[in-house]
Amino acid sequence: MCGRYSLFASEEALESRFGATFEFDFEPRYNAAPGQSLPVVTDEAPDRIRRSEWGLVPQWADDETERYINARSETVARKPAFANSYEQRRCLVPADGFYEWTETENGKRPYRVAFEDDRPFAMAGLYERWTPTTEQTGLGDFTNDGVDLSGVEPIQTFTVLTTEPNGVVEPLHHRMAVILDPEDETRWLDGEDVPFDPAPSDGFHAYPVSTSVNNPANDGPELVRPVDG
Repeated sequence: MCGRYSLFASEEALESRFGATFEFDFEPRYNAAPGQSLPVVTDEAPDRIRRSEWGLVPQWADDETERYINARSETVARKPAFANSYEQRRCLVPADGFYEWTETENGKRPYRVAFEDDRPFAMAGLYERWTPTTEQTGLGDFTNDGVDLSGVEPIQTFTVLTTEPNGVVEPLHHRMAVILDPEDETRWLDGEDVPFDPAPSDGFHAYPVSTSVNNPANDGPELVRPVDG
């Protein structure tokens, strides 16, 4: 799975890499976690980098707690939670590394997986907008608490597709994020079929990092520094 990642390249470098402009003031993230508002590039605005909350809420969900941080690429096109987004709402999730945990005799040890030069890449994602509706509540424009929903803004959320691991990730976890070949990024946003094969191992490395990354409240450059395994 993909449950944490980093994105600490400069704003200028990310805008150049993705050919898109930030709609907000970007701050480096060393420990991006589910529930946080994070940068994405969507199919409806491929020239903009927008915020979206990690953890997709399907349109038909009863409440926003029904979230999916990952979607299996093998079944994403037919799963009810993702099928509509797969057809109509695709995105790129910029990252420059991600974390996985492996069991050791001293407990779980976090590792960071990244290109050796820390260059940014795009994970394949889907996004959705969810708003409480009269159909969901059955109470006109009001929830069960009597709150008027007529002016409620939709919540935009996203999920990251996963696939089989490559040779670098396999010792750490049985799944990894779908990392798109740069040549496939536009095709993905255009709704075309792209390979969901594991990213080639060449250029990737994995190294142990501080257990401070276990706490999503921690976020600083010390989290991506190698430590003794």
